[in-house]
Amino acid sequence: MATIILTGGGTAGHVIPHLALLPYLKKDFAKIYYIGSENGMERSIIEKAGIKYFAVPCAKLVRSFTLKNLEIPFKVFAGIKESGKILDDLKPDVVFSKGGYVSLPVVFAAKKRRIPVIAHESDFTLGLANKISAKYCELVLTAFPDPAKKLKNGLFVGTPIRRSVFTAKKSDGIKTFNLSGKKPVILVTGGSLGSSAINYAIRQSLDDLLPNFDVIHACGKGNLSGIKKQGYTEVDFTDKMDTALACADLCISRAGANTVFEMASLFKPMLLIPLPKGVSRGDQILNAEYFQSLNFADILYQDNLTPDTLTSAINQLYAKRFKLSKNYKANPITDASEKIAAIIARYKNS
Repeated sequence: MATIILTGGGTAGHVIPHLALLPYLKKDFAKIYYIGSENGMERSIIEKAGIKYFAVPCAKLVRSFTLKNLEIPFKVFAGIKESGKILDDLKPDVVFSKGGYVSLPVVFAAKKRRIPVIAHESDFTLGLANKISAKYCELVLTAFPDPAKKLKNGLFVGTPIRRSVFTAKKSDGIKTFNLSGKKPVILVTGGSLGSSAINYAIRQSLDDLLPNFDVIHACGKGNLSGIKKQGYTEVDFTDKMDTALACADLCISRAGANTVFEMASLFKPMLLIPLPKGVSRGDQILNAEYFQSLNFADILYQDNLTPDTLTSAINQLYAKRFKLSKNYKANPITDASEKIAAIIARYKNS
């Protein structure tokens, strides 16, 4: 019976794509396991999907000077050792990595045991983990065309998108998020960890927006404000993002690749507020500019973000929503889950 190990974590962006792949992977792999971090949000997401989860030590690089970064080599070594024990026990045919800091020890341990590794990069540029592990992989699959061109083992395939994104109903979203159904809906998200800048700007804009729109605000874990206003629904993190997308007429978002691809696959007009360079490697800026170049989205850079500029940008986006929808239909974003699963299945032994 063929066995696969999935890995990746740190944010929901490194784990949600696995959920899109599961229905297809199950056709070729009788046993599917997941190796993730000890305290990451991926554990609850994966276990809810019915996949057995193994945790290993790992450490995230902090992009500023801190003594904690000195612990990284020791944590990685411990992670490699623990990953090796798990691999020796489960004997997988192949490892599929979505990147994130937890993936590195798994990839290193797999390479040492000559277990083939397939990685997938969602962003316009390779994340640090995928950049380091690329030379240990059989293939690095990419969501955008450009990164694949820069790798000897790169292959542009697109990105996996969950089936539920396409099947969710608007009526379910209106009910789930306690909306009137009489006004256009704005979905606001700062990513799975939230964004204090976006949270502040949208909350200060509510009095201007709510006469004309209903608002679903996914503000990130631990960031609930307790604001109670008719037409405004606040959640910290929702596993009902598919239904939120189904009822959204406009989307205001960071520019994490998975979220943006899901929104784009549904032809949603997007206002992207990418994470600034300095607190990230700048990947979200490049993601946002790519979608803007296709005339799928507008960008509001965080340096220019205020309640007034946000309200103005939302009104401008809503005014040209039909034009953006036409642009999408001329160059649609499609789900690459089946294609990716078929590539991974080539490496099974039975």
